Amino acid sequence: MTGAAVVGLVVNPVAGLGGAAGLKGSDGVEVQRAALAMGATPRAGERAARAVRTLVARRPGTRVLTVPGRMGEDSVRASGAPYDLVRPPSGGSAGTSAEDTRRAVAALAGVDLLLFAGGDGTARDVLDAVRALGDQAPPVLGVPAGVKVYSGCFAVSPAAAGFVAAEFDPARTAEAEVVDLDEDAYRRGLVSPRLYGSLRVPAARAALSGRKSGSSGVEPATAEGVAREVVARMRPGVRYVLGPGATTRAVGRALGLATTLLGVDVVERVHEGGRLVAADVAEAELFGLVSGRESALVLSVIGGQGFVLGRGNQQVSPRVLDAVLDGGDSGRLLVLATQQKLASLKGRPLLADSGDEDLDKKLGGHVQVITGYRESTIYRICAASEEFDG
Repeated sequence: MTGAAVVGLVVNPVAGLGGAAGLKGSDGVEVQRAALAMGATPRAGERAARAVRTLVARRPGTRVLTVPGRMGEDSVRASGAPYDLVRPPSGGSAGTSAEDTRRAVAALAGVDLLLFAGGDGTARDVLDAVRALGDQAPPVLGVPAGVKVYSGCFAVSPAAAGFVAAEFDPARTAEAEVVDLDEDAYRRGLVSPRLYGSLRVPAARAALSGRKSGSSGVEPATAEGVAREVVARMRPGVRYVLGPGATTRAVGRALGLATTLLGVDVVERVHEGGRLVAADVAEAELFGLVSGRESALVLSVIGGQGFVLGRGNQQVSPRVLDAVLDGGDSGRLLVLATQQKLASLKGRPLLADSGDEDLDKKLGGHVQVITGYRESTIYRICAASEEFDG
C-alpha cells in the first residue's frame, strides 16, 4: 500500500472459547456458556491486538478503522494504535452473532484491507458479507483465533497477519478457500470439511496457513506403523497425552484402548497394553493430570499446514506445556507425521502457536518426527510468529 493505508478490524470476541474447554468449537450460545463455566477465557481480542501492534510498528501512520467494543475497539486500544470508529447497526447480541460480524464487515467496506480475528465460522460470516458487498468488498486477511482454522485465508499467526497487512500491495492479491465443519458432527467424531467459497487475500503465500489437507488418503498401515513405534518407546509410569487426530488414535488402538479421534486423552503403558487415565479432557483437567507427574506429549502434524500446537489442541495450553516439558526436555514431545504429510509441507517448518510466543520460541529448533515403525526424521520446528515478529 502506498500513502496512508486504511486497515479495518473486526473481531469475533467468542472465537476460540471452546478450544481449551475441549468443546471442539465455539459456535452457539450454549457452547459459549459451557466454555465460560469451565473457566475458558476469550483470546480473540488479545490475538487481534497482537496483529495490530505488529502492523503499526512496521508501518507507522497506518489508519486503523474498527467498530465499537469487543468487536474491534478494545483490541486496537490494547495495541496502543490510534484508530477511528464506525458504528454499524446494532444487532442486540453484544457482538457475538454471525449477523453482527456481517454488519461490521459491511460498515468497513471502504478500507484498503480488512483484518478479521476468528476461526472458520467467522470466515464464513465474512464471506457472506463480502458476497453481499460485491465489487465494493475489500481484500481480507484472517487473524487465527478460533478452535478450527482449516481455511486458507488465515495468516499463520497474529504477528504474521500484522506483517502481511503492513506490506500489503493492493495490486497483488490471490484467492483463498473458506472451509468449515459441522460442529455437532465434529463433536461426534465426524470430520467432513465443506468448501464454502473463496476470499480475496494478500498474495503472501509463505505467511498464510493454507487449507488443511485431510488424512483420508493415508493408508491405515502407515498410521499403524507410526503407532507401533510410539508404543515401543512408551515407558511404564509415564503419563502420555494423546492429541487429536487419526494417527494418535492409532496409538490408542495399539494399546488396546478406545481413545477419541478429536479430543485429548491421557494414557499409561501397562504391561503389554495400556490404561486410559482420562478421555476427552479439558485444559484444567489435563493440567491437574500432568502436574507433578512424569508426562509426555504425543502430537500429530496437521497436513498441509504443519501445525503441531495451537490448531484443534488448545487443551495443551502454555501451562500444560510447561508442566510436561519441565524446563524444555524435548524428549517429552513426540511428534507424529507420515512421510506423505511431511512431503506436503514442501520444506516449510512445523509450527507452534500455543498462545505464548516466548514458549513457542523455546520449542524452536529441530525435533524428531516419528514417521513409521523404526523410522524417524529430524525436522525443523519454529514459533508461528518467528519469521514475522514485529
